[in-house]
Amino acid sequence: MKNHYDTIIIGAGHNGLVAAAYLAKQGKKVLVLERRAIVGGSVVTESFGDDFSADSVWTGGTLRPDIIKDLKLALPKNNEKQAFISLQPDGNHLTLDAESIKRISEKDAARFPEFVRFMDKAAEILDAAYATIMPRLPMNFGIREGYGLLELGLELKLAGRKDMLNFIRALPMTAQELLDEYFESDVVKAAIASVGIHSFTLGPMGAGTGYTLIHNWMNRGGLANVNVGKAGEITQALANAVKSFGGEIRTESQVTSIRVENQAAKGVVLASGEEITANAILSSADPKHTLLKLVGPQDLPPEFVWHTQSIKMRGSVAKVHLQTNGNHGIPKGTVVLAPSIKYLERSYDAAKYGEISEKPYLEVTTSRNVVSIHFQFAPYLLKNGDWSLETSKVEKLAIDTLSEYFPNLKSQVSAVKTITPKDLENVYGLTEGDLNHGQLMLDQFLFMRPMPGWSNHKTPIDNLYLCGSGVHGGGGVSGVGGRNVIKMVK
Repeated sequence: MKNHYDTIIIGAGHNGLVAAAYLAKQGKKVLVLERRAIVGGSVVTESFGDDFSADSVWTGGTLRPDIIKDLKLALPKNNEKQAFISLQPDGNHLTLDAESIKRISEKDAARFPEFVRFMDKAAEILDAAYATIMPRLPMNFGIREGYGLLELGLELKLAGRKDMLNFIRALPMTAQELLDEYFESDVVKAAIASVGIHSFTLGPMGAGTGYTLIHNWMNRGGLANVNVGKAGEITQALANAVKSFGGEIRTESQVTSIRVENQAAKGVVLASGEEITANAILSSADPKHTLLKLVGPQDLPPEFVWHTQSIKMRGSVAKVHLQTNGNHGIPKGTVVLAPSIKYLERSYDAAKYGEISEKPYLEVTTSRNVVSIHFQFAPYLLKNGDWSLETSKVEKLAIDTLSEYFPNLKSQVSAVKTITPKDLENVYGLTEGDLNHGQLMLDQFLFMRPMPGWSNHKTPIDNLYLCGSGVHGGGGVSGVGGRNVIKMVK
């Protein structure tokens, strides 16, 4: 059958492309269907005008090393140590390293290497957990899942008793509590804590931000972003790998529904009306969109529908990209506006009440002449207002706030591109503007991600699997969701 494939993958985001490359490498007949005209999903570098290109949503990033090795990907190197800089009111900005921290606190400088060592070890342990398919608790699980848990238990044992216990303790802690155990300076603690709340609708005093700090540290390989301005190179390398292994990618091919017969996925229907059949369907779209819109509640058990509807999305990120003449004065690296723990918590408080933070947490990166501002907190659901009217407010807040530290910035800006939470949903397919396809919270991780009882990529629909950032191990740029699903596809 000409229009039949072994596997159809919905969405050419980085997880979908990872899964497609692995399956195509195995000799499967694979088709990737992408709604937009370009591949990459939210891991993409786009042009917003002449000499104005930026990483639209996720800043740079990298894939897990085993994925790069398995798929023989030619990716940008990230060997160069990137600076992580906390803005200070007096203009004497703090670079987070042991030497620079000395001017804030000799004690904190002495403790910083031990903190980095622990975080690197914790990231290794978390990476091992993410490589393990979580069993469908409280369901019975078989030998495959049991063997995976056995390997994870061995990894924890090899980590050493002290690090293992500290890792387990850190997961439910607040970022503030975790950092209180290492540092005395609020300036140092706040800068590091900002990484723990980056892309999540949480404050550093929220339970579980110890876990999200380790999660983001693992994906970045430390505090700072890597491969800034090169997000698109990651997904383009993956797309090239899919094609080199014989897979097919079709852009401008929006899937409007998954065809289900007798509780089994049989194919997809495109916006054009075309129907394509396959033995297996993998969706790298978020779980809510996949299950409630592409499948529909009518083909799913009522309790499962309720659990899916209950997935917490709650996006609160906007991106403001500035085209400048290059003389903006912002240092190279990852620059954060996070002056204190209380500042970050109050910034988050605004989002809790459906308001755009007047004193936002900002993370700023530069690539050539472009300044990219990650703005938190700007909630998807506004209590008073509409995103069609509030875009200019975010732009003004971002530019005005950053200009307090870099006075020349305003005069250097020639063009602005703002991506609101509503844009993240409408353009990039992120339900409620959630960059992670579901908040990484204590009740939405490990065997409870994306929902309790369904942590192994499977769904109640036979032959339909989830492989996006909403699954166990997902969130940010890593490719874990696309790698792990291969273990489950029949």
